[in-house]
Amino acid sequence: MTLHPKAEATCGPDNRDAPDYSGLRAVFVNTSLKAANGDSHTAILLEQIATLMTRAGVSVDNIHMRDHHVAYGVQPDMTEHGADRDDWPALWKRIKPANILVVGTPLWLGEESSVCRVLIERLYGMSGELNDKGQSSYYGRVGGSVVTGNEDGIKHAAMTIGYALSHLGYTIPPQADCGWIGEAGPGPSYGDPKEDGTKVGFDNDFTARNATIMAWNLMHMAHLLRDGISNHGNDRRVWQAEGCDPSLPNPEHRV
Repeated sequence: MTLHPKAEATCGPDNRDAPDYSGLRAVFVNTSLKAANGDSHTAILLEQIATLMTRAGVSVDNIHMRDHHVAYGVQPDMTEHGADRDDWPALWKRIKPANILVVGTPLWLGEESSVCRVLIERLYGMSGELNDKGQSSYYGRVGGSVVTGNEDGIKHAAMTIGYALSHLGYTIPPQADCGWIGEAGPGPSYGDPKEDGTKVGFDNDFTARNATIMAWNLMHMAHLLRDGISNHGNDRRVWQAEGCDPSLPNPEHRV
């Protein structure tokens, strides 16, 4: 993957100050509406960040949601609630151990994709799981988002995704999002070929800067949180809050 020269310089062999984050794990979930990951412009921008992380020693796993049959709902396994098939339990086994979660989405009418909403709902469905400190199992993990398209909405989608991940228990580092929308309206998307053989967006300093800062901030914060967060005052096991009935459908009541 070709990186912007300034992004390359942050992790190149000549940069002896670059941290080694071997041992960290990241999962990238592309929620494009396209069924083939290779045709997704969102995947191309996600790959920029994944390349930076890989060169820093991070183990990267890529999930393309449309390659899987993920049922609607907020239960851990929707086959136990009427669905004929649900690939979520298998995906959850890949997402849960990751120190870093990056959600990629295209924009449609200024909003994240419907597939992205399904991902957030299924993540929410696991919010009743606690770690050994009595906290949400998402504590000690970091999250960010990548947004692409040809219309306004990068910051709006990033706010929506960032809030959802934070509410579940993910830590959101500074500037943990990036995006590319090009000129408003119809036109080439990120990664489309140009007449001179280069690719649209690759020479955009603003996108390259934000993608690079995002990648490093996620890694820095994940490294700091490898031992988790203190459970002083946030151990959910000590609370018998009114309304927290495990028989209720809301995932936050399942503790």
